[in-house]
Amino acid sequence: MSTTTYTPRLADKYTNDVIPALMKKFGYKTVMQAPKLTKICLNRGVNGAVADKKLVDIAIEELSTITGQKAVATMSKKDISNFKLRKAMPIGARVTLRGVKMFEFLDRFVSVSLPRVRDFKGINDKSFDGRGNYTLGITEQIIFPEIDIDKVNKITGMDITFVTTAGTNEEAYELLKELGMPFKNIKK
Repeated sequence: MSTTTYTPRLADKYTNDVIPALMKKFGYKTVMQAPKLTKICLNRGVNGAVADKKLVDIAIEELSTITGQKAVATMSKKDISNFKLRKAMPIGARVTLRGVKMFEFLDRFVSVSLPRVRDFKGINDKSFDGRGNYTLGITEQIIFPEIDIDKVNKITGMDITFVTTAGTNEEAYELLKELGMPFKNIKK
């Protein structure tokens, strides 16, 4: 009986290929200076959640199916009378992935889900926040193969945020590009 532990394909790629490439490009002195992906956050607001509470449950179930980790409901922070919204009402769903599940999700996202987007020509490289984090919006949850298209009653989108330890947008861009994110080739 062997006691080998499982490491995701992208985790090995990060250690063996990405770190040396980033060290060469940015001139880092040690491996610890190289930026790394710390977490991936999926967030989904539910339109009409005030009127129908089951929509939030459906969103939680779909996010849990996509990520393989239990999603939680997001609650409203304040009362807004025009939207009939009360404080602490469920209005969306979110999940945060770290470690093995994060690398597994990124691998499936880049190699399976993104190519299923209609008229896909790459993702925009302008969505960095200045601190090394990247956020992208998905318009349809049906690009994920885990979602059964026949059971979807409403097509909705979600936001996916990639949080890195990079200090600049350029470092984060290179890190995500080396990990396989298909950015558009825009001439700068």
